[in-house]
Amino acid sequence: MVSLFVGKASAKDGLPRNSTSGDPPFDTYAVFIGEKRTWIRTIFSGMVLPHIWRRVLTVTVLSIGTTVLYRSIPAVHISLTQTPFALIGLPLGIFLGFRNSAAYDRFWEARKLWGSLVNTSRSLTRQVLTLIGPLDAEGATVDDVNAYRERFVHTLVLYVHCLRLHLRGEAFDHPTEHRLATDVLLRTAQEPNVPYAILHEMGELLRGARARAWISELHVPVVEASLTSLTDVQGACERIKSTPIPFSYTVLMHRIVAVYCMLLPFGVADSIGWATPVVVLFVSYALFGLDAIGEEIEQPFGLDTNDLPLSSISRTIEINLRARLGEPDLPKPVKPKHGILV
Repeated sequence: MVSLFVGKASAKDGLPRNSTSGDPPFDTYAVFIGEKRTWIRTIFSGMVLPHIWRRVLTVTVLSIGTTVLYRSIPAVHISLTQTPFALIGLPLGIFLGFRNSAAYDRFWEARKLWGSLVNTSRSLTRQVLTLIGPLDAEGATVDDVNAYRERFVHTLVLYVHCLRLHLRGEAFDHPTEHRLATDVLLRTAQEPNVPYAILHEMGELLRGARARAWISELHVPVVEASLTSLTDVQGACERIKSTPIPFSYTVLMHRIVAVYCMLLPFGVADSIGWATPVVVLFVSYALFGLDAIGEEIEQPFGLDTNDLPLSSISRTIEINLRARLGEPDLPKPVKPKHGILV
């Protein structure tokens, strides 16, 4: 279970800790940061190989056995021409390219949505701090208004963190720091859609400011538009999460790639001889790798290596918003470690 907010134990490196072991959950979810690397370091970075090495090894061992069998026992000879592989290879490459393109479109749309979340959160915070206040000298004290603004912004920060957990399917732990609106989470933690319930809480806060005449009637639609924008972003993210690429298409790709790679040694052993294992190794690595990449980025809110760094984006939003309140003790940004950013 991952803590909702970073505790003191992670203040040194700005990384979230596993609530049971205290270790950074690098193998749980992270994203690779494309730092400047040499050509040779890029080749050996190994971002896909840990996921496909068993498949590649199986096909390579099969190709070695096939080659040895062909050379040792000529009577046991099952040979396929290269024509079927040429006929299947071209459409297979097109299908893999189409699937990966569709998966990347989902990934990029999700990133744009979280970019919109960053902008809308900043705009809403600015609106709360500049448009909400006593309209007359007897309306409220400065402390009352500042407490209201702080509560609204902290509820917004809570919403961002809960949206991340909602999209990742993680537990909504009770926040322990940052003086956030803990009572809001207590009221909404059992809701079927916690982020939406928190949005409703912010709507109630806006209604309260209007009832106290702390905001002009002309400015209410402005703040409401920002809340509506947050609803639109959340709905679009939920659409991506709940509507994956059709499963039958993914199964078909897995089967075709597996069969193609396993039969490849029987099609090239006659023509290239002892080089068969090497050729099969590289071809299977390419096909299995493309297949794995498409499957990994298909769900950009997941817990795979190349999924979106939602924890880092959430922390950035929190820092930006709380800084506008003038709070001195801000959390540290999430920093990459070994090129990995959560």
